[in-house]
Amino acid sequence: MSDREPPRRRVPAPARPVRPSGRRRPGPAARPARRPVVPRPQGPRAIRLGSPRPRLRLVSLALALVLIAFVVRLLQVQAVDASEYTAKAEQNRYLSRTLAAERGGITDRDGVELAISVDANDITADPTMFTRKATKIDDAPEQAAALLGPILGTESDALAKRLRTKGTQYVVLARRQTPQVWTQIKDLKSTLADKAQKDKTAVNVLAGVFQEPSSKRVYPNGDLAAGILGWVNADGKGGGGVEQQLNKELSGKDGEIRYAQSGGRQVPTAGSTEKPAVAGSEVELTIDRDIQWAAQNAITEQVEESKADRGYVIVQDNKTGEILAMANSPGFDPNDLSQADANALGNAALQDAYEPGSTAKVMSMAAVLEEGAATPATHVTVPNRLHRGDRLFRDDIDHPTWYLTLNGVLAKSSNIGTILATGQLGKTQPQANQVLYSYLRKFGLGGYTGLGFPGETKGILAPASQWSTSQQYTIPFGQGMSLNAMQAASVYSTIANGGVRVEPTLVRGTKGPDGRFTPAAKPEKTRVVSEKTAKTLAQMLESVVDDEEGTGTKARIPGYRVAGKTGTANRVDPATGRYKGYTSSFAGFAPADNPRVTVYCAIQNATKGSYFGGQICGPVYKEVLEFALKTLQVPPTGAAAARLPVTFTP
Repeated sequence: MSDREPPRRRVPAPARPVRPSGRRRPGPAARPARRPVVPRPQGPRAIRLGSPRPRLRLVSLALALVLIAFVVRLLQVQAVDASEYTAKAEQNRYLSRTLAAERGGITDRDGVELAISVDANDITADPTMFTRKATKIDDAPEQAAALLGPILGTESDALAKRLRTKGTQYVVLARRQTPQVWTQIKDLKSTLADKAQKDKTAVNVLAGVFQEPSSKRVYPNGDLAAGILGWVNADGKGGGGVEQQLNKELSGKDGEIRYAQSGGRQVPTAGSTEKPAVAGSEVELTIDRDIQWAAQNAITEQVEESKADRGYVIVQDNKTGEILAMANSPGFDPNDLSQADANALGNAALQDAYEPGSTAKVMSMAAVLEEGAATPATHVTVPNRLHRGDRLFRDDIDHPTWYLTLNGVLAKSSNIGTILATGQLGKTQPQANQVLYSYLRKFGLGGYTGLGFPGETKGILAPASQWSTSQQYTIPFGQGMSLNAMQAASVYSTIANGGVRVEPTLVRGTKGPDGRFTPAAKPEKTRVVSEKTAKTLAQMLESVVDDEEGTGTKARIPGYRVAGKTGTANRVDPATGRYKGYTSSFAGFAPADNPRVTVYCAIQNATKGSYFGGQICGPVYKEVLEFALKTLQVPPTGAAAARLPVTFTP
């Protein structure tokens, strides 16, 4: 064994009793109890979260700043810059525009175009695009107007005023301009746009100028039948003639389109709603273009040669009442009213009221024959002067006592003979006046013709009870009352038509957009005198042209029997209301024994050469009547003239 002492083994001390928690050792120097050791868990270390309050304060502050920014912006938009944003909104919205209906055409009886509508453009502008805010310059309207004025033919000041219009985004600068005008504007606008793109200081002052499709009225034959056709005014409505009379039928119905626009231009992708326009109806007139041309050419030449104030010629189909021509001189070109004489506008053949003179004697003779007061062979002794009432009456020339038949009174156009003949219509002069008045009214005097033409006059015919002392004796030979040229022509058509008056017509019918033709209403017919009386009057009127004693020998047409009557009346000057100058006229029809065409010619105040109706209107009557007969292919009848006696041997 080793000398060393073997190690002592430590014997563990007996476990100390555990004191209850919170209890201390007794005594003053007692130590606190140790905390029990908690073993640390194995794995990653846990993150300790901080306090959320600072973050909440930061988020609240940010939200407050955002809300303040919104409030400030809202105040800026609604208060500070409200007008600017309103203007911008105006440039981007839905607009409505009228779609103009195409105006119907007007043709003659054979479908020849007399008035048509062609493509045109309305030049428009957006005034908001000419403001300083839009252009950055003060005089954009004036610059634009200076460029547009020469192209549109409008004063620059007037254009600038329109471009400065406030409270609207649409003004019309010029209506119904030709495509060439818009091409000029478009090219100029494009040039300015290119310049503005290259030079940022340049401004395209035409950026706010646009065009809208429209139509323009064109009259292919110039002044031909202008008095009948009339014209269309700047608003696209009829301003006279048939254009005005039938404006509703010709105009059609406008449509409407609603679309989105931005900066004055339509936005294609925004969609639109459209109510299509309905085109106007086509109007077919009764006139024949060729006969109209012949009548207008003849009266124009004679008016110029006679240096007269004006003249008119009417050609009528006496069987149907249709007007084949109605010509006035001087006339006007409805394509360019700026060059027209204001006194020549309208239709003088329907609007002038004048005393007809001796052409009215045929109505007096019709009354005498119809009432049985005389026959064509009745003897009438005609002195050089005749005292009636407070006047001394005479014929157009001094003469010895004439021994005429009633036929001769008409052939030689004797005023005195007519007074004597109509005096037999009643036992007293007032009775005779009343009978004559009733026939004048039946022939259409003192009333409208039935054409319904704008501005038409019905003339002046006082009731018989109101006739003055002189009118009792002047009215039988065509003085002291007045009519228009159409009324005068209708008188002769009534005789040519066997004594039946057919109301004159100027429109044959209308053709709607669907192509369906609607004929005009049938004209009213009225019997004025018997067929026998009408036939007798036709024979008497032949004597005026055929007999050497007649006053209408210049109206003879070889191969045709022509009936006619001359007239030379004192003329009332419209300016003074007094007699000055003469109304010269000639009326009749052919063939006399089977009438087809009536022609009436009148010339006002001829101042050069003769003023007698037979001398200056007779040749016009012959030229127009002969042309009409050939155009309508009316053959001569071949029958011999009746040749009623003109004079008698006492």
